[in-house]
Amino acid sequence: MAPRKSERIVNLTICLLSSRRYLPKERIREVVEGYHDLTDGAFERTFERDKDDLRGMGVPIEMGSNDKFFDDEIGYRIRRADFELPPVDFTPDEVTALGAAARVWQQASAARQTAKALGKLRAVGVEPDVERLAALQPAVTAREPAFDALWQATISRSEVAFRYRGSDEMRHVEPWSVIWRKGSWYLLGRDTDRDQDRMFKMSRIRSLPTVEGEPGGYRVPDNLAERQASLEPVPPDAEALVAVRGDRAPTIRRAGAPADPPHHVQLPEGFAVWRVPYARSGDFVGQICAAGPDAVVLEPRELRERVLAQLIAVVAAHPDPRPA
Repeated sequence: MAPRKSERIVNLTICLLSSRRYLPKERIREVVEGYHDLTDGAFERTFERDKDDLRGMGVPIEMGSNDKFFDDEIGYRIRRADFELPPVDFTPDEVTALGAAARVWQQASAARQTAKALGKLRAVGVEPDVERLAALQPAVTAREPAFDALWQATISRSEVAFRYRGSDEMRHVEPWSVIWRKGSWYLLGRDTDRDQDRMFKMSRIRSLPTVEGEPGGYRVPDNLAERQASLEPVPPDAEALVAVRGDRAPTIRRAGAPADPPHHVQLPEGFAVWRVPYARSGDFVGQICAAGPDAVVLEPRELRERVLAQLIAVVAAHPDPRPA
């Protein structure tokens, strides 16, 4: 199986960054995994697309000749001085985020391809300067099937379509950013059908995303951090005692911890009490109502009354169709 595009681009970057000299196109074709099995025409097209992708990501590719008197053989390289960032100071929160990214990089499958690329460079007589690679980490990879397609669409600014959660409805999204939070990958973007900002958990995407828009088809907002914050769940500011039947209502049980029932409450058979933190401004009432008869609010009274009012409204809106 041919290497994925992300691995090929990482190998191309390593090849151009580690060489002290300009590498001609044919030498690049020999040493970069994913090029040497292509036909001449396919290689030319793929190489040009990969260079455009790297430049689109801000990686400067320099063209030139190793012989200042004979410049007929044009080669390519990435100068470390152009590639590296200047010294940067990070806040404690930013250092924490970088640590999480480093844990992902350590597990990156591209590490094996990196070693193979360096070996092939040496085999054809190009001695790589491995110190130059200190500026480069292996590509971030993920186990989510949708990750690669969404990552590429984010870079090219192309609208995508996919099915989400339990619905067969196709969601059309302008992807803005790929986000790692609380152990999961998310896509931040604009749902064009609903004309609303949305955050999609990649593990809940049910189909491989397909590109449905042209590259550069939309503009990414400048205030991404603010938009992401507006979609984050509201932190808990209250606690409830909820009786749950057996192993039902897993969402409620996962959010809480076992607790003793109030002394004045006689629990129905098969129920246990859970102490669950929740946000008063959130949709905890909807979560409890969705559990139906398998979840009963014991405390606080205000939450219990809101749940009862919601259930009564649902019954009133769906009268029994059977004759009296």
